[in-house]
Amino acid sequence: MNDLVGVYTIWLRDLIRFWRDKSRIIGSIAQPTLFLFVLGTGLSSGFSKAFGGARQGASILGGKDYITFMYPGIIGMTILFTSIFSAVSIIWDREFGFLKEVLVAPISRWSVAIGKALGGSTIAMIQGSIMLVFAPFVGVKLTPLIIVELFPLMFLIAFAMTSTGIVVAARMKSMEGFQVIMNFILMPMFFLSGAMFPLRGLPEWLDLLVKINPLSYGVDIMRYVVIGVNTYPVGRDLAVISAFSVVMIVLAVVQFGKQE
Repeated sequence: MNDLVGVYTIWLRDLIRFWRDKSRIIGSIAQPTLFLFVLGTGLSSGFSKAFGGARQGASILGGKDYITFMYPGIIGMTILFTSIFSAVSIIWDREFGFLKEVLVAPISRWSVAIGKALGGSTIAMIQGSIMLVFAPFVGVKLTPLIIVELFPLMFLIAFAMTSTGIVVAARMKSMEGFQVIMNFILMPMFFLSGAMFPLRGLPEWLDLLVKINPLSYGVDIMRYVVIGVNTYPVGRDLAVISAFSVVMIVLAVVQFGKQE
């Protein structure tokens, strides 16, 4: 019971900190919005010209225009960045001594890792949900069924990415080191996820990198739910992201078990 209370307390603390930090909420929405409407509009025009017109370009994108195609990828981007950087609170807590107090509390180490993962996942899901308000502006019609299907998918993807951030943050001693490592991981994961381009017809080396990127399957299944376009079977998408979530949370628990 103490462990469950510990999980709940850590989860609630992260949510309260997020809710009180309005600049964090606004900032995490600004970047995906910029990508969607500014970069998306520019690339949409160039994409159509490169493939001989809007109709030919749309055929490559599953019958969708470019901004509509990249919209699920931008939701994935929001979840990815929010999830990974939510783990930065671990370093803050270590520097200010709060983490040491938590680790000596009468709760198991695994409950700390689980609480952090659930807190970061919930925050990332909320951020991803906020991006749904832009759906009408990019030609996407969201039905209640689509929204209901999206919520657990967003949470699952967020849980996998948050656990990844926790694995890294648990071993880092400085904020600067965490940011360097995370940028080294974040940008390749995002650009190799298919968020910005279709995954068919890629060179072999690029196709291999895309397939070993777990976020590729998360973006693919969200794209299928939102606009009905996918590259991989839905079952494979779900299996890969679920397996990756399990592996990362186990590693996160192990890392917390080694904390001093």
